[in-house]
Amino acid sequence: MGTAGPGWAEVVRGARKTAFVRDGRRSVHYALGAGRELVEEYEADSGRLLARRWRETTALGAAGEWAVEVGEPPAPPPALIIRESGCNPLFTRQDTLDSFQWRIRNLPYPAEVYSVTVEQRCCVVRTTNKKYYKKFSIPDLDRYQLPLDAAALSFAHANNTLIITYQKPKEILAAEQELQKELKKIKAVDNGDGECKTQ
Repeated sequence: MGTAGPGWAEVVRGARKTAFVRDGRRSVHYALGAGRELVEEYEADSGRLLARRWRETTALGAAGEWAVEVGEPPAPPPALIIRESGCNPLFTRQDTLDSFQWRIRNLPYPAEVYSVTVEQRCCVVRTTNKKYYKKFSIPDLDRYQLPLDAAALSFAHANNTLIITYQKPKEILAAEQELQKELKKIKAVDNGDGECKTQ
């Protein structure tokens, strides 16, 4: 989900923004127009992205479901009787300041079984024992129309978790620094109490 094109920085800069700080996290809500919303959460002190969620209105104008791009998916309601097994692989994205990072939990196979490659505009995870396959894109690179570089991709396996790392290109790092400068201009409400400041 999200907007593609070289004008992505302008889209974010021109969006109506609302911000608040609570529990060491800075949350920013973007109203992107045409029924699109983006919510990002950052560490208040370092500026590291913790979560990114998108939502669009439905064809009938109702608010759609949130799609999680970065961070943990929301927990299912406790009253839910049927739920998926906790042993299934769980795919999440958790970025660092200088890299995009994905974690796939509940993968018990030895490290030598895994291969992570770049194919077209996607990263592909395979196991030689044919027990797991996952294909995913990097939306940040798509938004800035940057190519995937196989040399920037690496992975490690420990504690039944496959950690895939893609070093951020210098264009993304520069864009993130500019965005952080923009976000610091927004006056945020502390502790999430009261009205949020909108810019």
